[in-house]
Amino acid sequence: MSAAQAGFALRGRNPDVLTCIANLSNDEVFTPPDFANRMLDNLAEAWAADHNGASIWSTPTVTFLDPFTKSGVFLREITSRLTDGLKDEIPDLRERVDHVLTKQVFGIGITYLTSLLARRSVYCSKFANGPHSIAESFATPAGNIWFERLEHSWANGRCGFCGASRETLDRGEGFESHAYAFIHTDNIEAHIAELFGEAMQFDVIVGNPPYQLDDGGYGTSAAPIYQLFVEKAIELDPHYVVMVTPSRWFAGGKGLGQYRERMLNDRRLRNLVDYPKLYDGFPGVKIRGGISYFLWDRDYDGPCTVQTMWDGQPVGEPVARFLDAYDVLVRWNEAVPILEKVRDMGEPTLDARVSSRKPFGLPTNFHGKPSAANLDDPVEFYGSQKLTWVDRSAIPRNPAWVDDWKVLMTRVQGTSAAVETKFLSKPIVAGPGTACSETYLVAGRFQDQIAARRYAEYLRTRFVRFLVSLRKSTQDAPKNVYAFVPDLTLDEEWTDTKLYQRYGLTNDEIAFVESQVAEHDDGVADGVVTDDGDDE
Repeated sequence: MSAAQAGFALRGRNPDVLTCIANLSNDEVFTPPDFANRMLDNLAEAWAADHNGASIWSTPTVTFLDPFTKSGVFLREITSRLTDGLKDEIPDLRERVDHVLTKQVFGIGITYLTSLLARRSVYCSKFANGPHSIAESFATPAGNIWFERLEHSWANGRCGFCGASRETLDRGEGFESHAYAFIHTDNIEAHIAELFGEAMQFDVIVGNPPYQLDDGGYGTSAAPIYQLFVEKAIELDPHYVVMVTPSRWFAGGKGLGQYRERMLNDRRLRNLVDYPKLYDGFPGVKIRGGISYFLWDRDYDGPCTVQTMWDGQPVGEPVARFLDAYDVLVRWNEAVPILEKVRDMGEPTLDARVSSRKPFGLPTNFHGKPSAANLDDPVEFYGSQKLTWVDRSAIPRNPAWVDDWKVLMTRVQGTSAAVETKFLSKPIVAGPGTACSETYLVAGRFQDQIAARRYAEYLRTRFVRFLVSLRKSTQDAPKNVYAFVPDLTLDEEWTDTKLYQRYGLTNDEIAFVESQVAEHDDGVADGVVTDDGDDE
């Protein structure tokens, strides 16, 4: 058996090392081989639909680029599929493998280490022209998987291309710069021509881009960069773009507003497959809000087919819908008709009532005194998990709110579990003479206790928290997550039963709401600091 034959024949018998490899950093999340293959299956289905049932893997002229290859899994699986699919076109295995690797499959490494790993995965050698490589026609060690160290373009302490912090990433040649070639250019077409030749036009761009800047940020404070890779890929005008990214862009994400608007309004977005459950798509990788992959088709103009996955299985049937119906992407197909029933009433929404961050101008790390003694005008102060006292003169913003009845909601409200079911913490009814730090939002202000309590009970309903969940993709719960919730009059007490009747929900729709949102186990908190709403 030849080296090429062994390289492909033994794969099914040996453990796949790419299922075992650990992620290197926050931005280098490796794609599991089975997940990569699901994405490639989606691509193959779209190609067949556009080419009278023909197989993309039997087409010797189609070119593929992974512009941020890490483990090389996409390029490896593409190579394997093409090697099988081109048997009739190119019968000789050695010639066929060499054709695929030299004419059809291309990559750009994101670091020196991952470029070597990708070459090892694709060429069976870290040197494309080495004696163990299954390719025979390369003249350079890199082959078609390019990597050269780049430096950031620093200006005022930040990179002008990706926004990286100079303080953190200007570390010298002994460390990776994380200046990714695909996004560190003003002219991506010219840059690709420099790397792979003037005549190169890629038919498919596929992969899993770096998610965030590895420059000291963490979680929601880290700056996302995956949108930059998506935008550059579309600029290259391939026939298809297939990428997996965090789903946080659906309804939030730091600095993702313009990207979200662009994606929701791009009717070339043909398919979207969403994995809301933590760890579902990428086992062991904690990506708040889940992950999703999309297929963008240059020649398509129509609704996007949305499919939700749960525990690796599809939930319901895929639904084709236009994504620009709302300013966020409502990920659950089952939620759309419920939301439409609410919106058809034309009622004002709670985002106009809920305060912005720092309602009284005081940060989370501000704490008052343990007692009201020696304060001229004491105000009870709700801080981070404790009650203290401050003088009214120390409140820099909205001092008139101190004398209102208020309903407070914690700003960070989420779960460390794989499935979030509460979405909002228990409301706190705070009487006159109170203020709070930015740990809380003032969700509403009232003249009397009865109205405040009714409002708090309304916020506790599953129905309200379900509508919040449609806009809440992470633990952060700013005022805009309340933008689907009707601002109802408080001349009566609202319960889930009344709300279901008011908006005409069917039994199936009620069952869906209650499958998504758990009941709170006790009542409204009157003047008591509670936890941040984490699920058990």
